[in-house]
Amino acid sequence: MDVRKLADEIINGRRLTREDDLSFFLFVDLRDLTNGADRIRTALCGKKVDLCTIISGRSGKCSENCRFCAQSAHHHTSCEVHGLLPEEVIMKEAAAMDAEGVDRVSIVNSGKGPTDEEFEELIRIFGRMGRELKAELCCSIGFLTEEQFQRLHDAGIRNVHCNIETSRRFFPEICTTHTFDDKIANIRRAQAASLTVCSGGIIGMGETFSDRVDMALTLAELQIPSIPINSLMPIPGTPLEHRTRLTEEEILRTVAMFRYLNPEAQIRLAGGRALMRDNGKACFSSGANASITGNMLTTSGSTIAEDRGMLEELGLEVKPL
Repeated sequence: MDVRKLADEIINGRRLTREDDLSFFLFVDLRDLTNGADRIRTALCGKKVDLCTIISGRSGKCSENCRFCAQSAHHHTSCEVHGLLPEEVIMKEAAAMDAEGVDRVSIVNSGKGPTDEEFEELIRIFGRMGRELKAELCCSIGFLTEEQFQRLHDAGIRNVHCNIETSRRFFPEICTTHTFDDKIANIRRAQAASLTVCSGGIIGMGETFSDRVDMALTLAELQIPSIPINSLMPIPGTPLEHRTRLTEEEILRTVAMFRYLNPEAQIRLAGGRALMRDNGKACFSSGANASITGNMLTTSGSTIAEDRGMLEELGLEVKPL
């Protein structure tokens, strides 16, 4: 496979599907693959890098048994446990992040979904955030009804997050308290409420590269415009604590593959950037054009200011301060 020629074809409108033989992603020369992904990113997305940051609204004691997660009540980890943060604490954190020039601020809650009381409190907080912040608003608060998603939209939320995590085939290996179809249905409910959905997953959990390709194809079929890619950082106390960590080459190959299969999406670096040199700098020359940044639960590494500086050094653009 000549991936340089393929990159040109994608730039000119070709889109890869399940009908294509995609096995080449696993063995083609990595440098050629990442160079092609970078050209696709430049041609179809430009130089702008989207930066988002998260606030842990509620942490720990999650009812779901996702095998990778420190916050599951089924595991024994040292994660912080707290209920929904007070409004003033959330607003203080959000304002500080907003002042550093992120494109989006998101509240992320543990749990399958909020209680009725929590949801009403969140609606009120989102309304205030919309009035006081310049950044766009996002949230990741679990499984909701279409009516609840519509209320989020009415409160000023325009983006919601719901990872599919992995392929349909591999999903039962990492979670049994909800299904892959539950995830898809939740995404479709959000889309029906005119919300933009951010959805991706985690690599390095024991899945095959074909599973990663399948995940990328599923997200393309769902027309997901923002795709976070997390690289597993094995957490003591979780069932995946002894998984072998991914190499930088594996991560770069995956990021580039996602760009070929989702050529116009924001391919967003998320958890696990610390597995790579310079906190994943090479990924921004391999197809990535977005990142979660700042101090958060699952992604250690650069501050917002450090990420902005790194991206500007690469000749990329970030939101002006």
